[in-house]
Amino acid sequence: MFHLASIQELVVLVPVFLLALTIHEFAHGWVADRLGDPTARRQGRLTLNPMAHLDIIGTVAIVLIGFGWAKPVPVDARHLRRPRRDLILIAAAGPGSNLILAAVVALCYRVTPWGILGPEWSWLVVPLRAMLRTGVWVNVLLAVFNLLPIPPLDGSRVVSGLLPLRQAIGYSRLEPYGFVIIFLLFFSGIMDPIFGAAVRTLTLTLFRMWG
Repeated sequence: MFHLASIQELVVLVPVFLLALTIHEFAHGWVADRLGDPTARRQGRLTLNPMAHLDIIGTVAIVLIGFGWAKPVPVDARHLRRPRRDLILIAAAGPGSNLILAAVVALCYRVTPWGILGPEWSWLVVPLRAMLRTGVWVNVLLAVFNLLPIPPLDGSRVVSGLLPLRQAIGYSRLEPYGFVIIFLLFFSGIMDPIFGAAVRTLTLTLFRMWG
């Protein structure tokens, strides 16, 4: 069973993660649709309803390890007018949407006049502040993680679109091993200093950006 503190943390973490993942996948689908690929729209993925994007294992992972994922939005490059350029834009839309959402949430945290509410409102203020702080961190975390240039993460789609075609094809062959590579990099601790520093720096920057 979860301790009380863990349950309280999950009450904050789970909805924040679900919103961040939903926005992320919606952004992929929306940009793809604007660029000529209706696949996501036809499959009901152009929605902000989290149920359309949930991955069962990814959602359980949020509860168990504090990190999760959603179902990837389908993209059919045959519908795109300029496939290589458009795939870069579609890939970048997910992490980009998370950074925009993180900036908006940080602004809300900064401009909310917390001090005008007395102690009797602590039941609302405490979890709301925690949810906003967590919202900034989670969205930055998702953005930085997905921008790693390891297939099949979004960062690899951007890199693949920028490489010459022959090199891009060779690079894409890493995809079947991508999650093994990611696991080894994080399990070994190699990524911790770089990844952790990037998340912390971006999070602090967004909070400080609004004064």
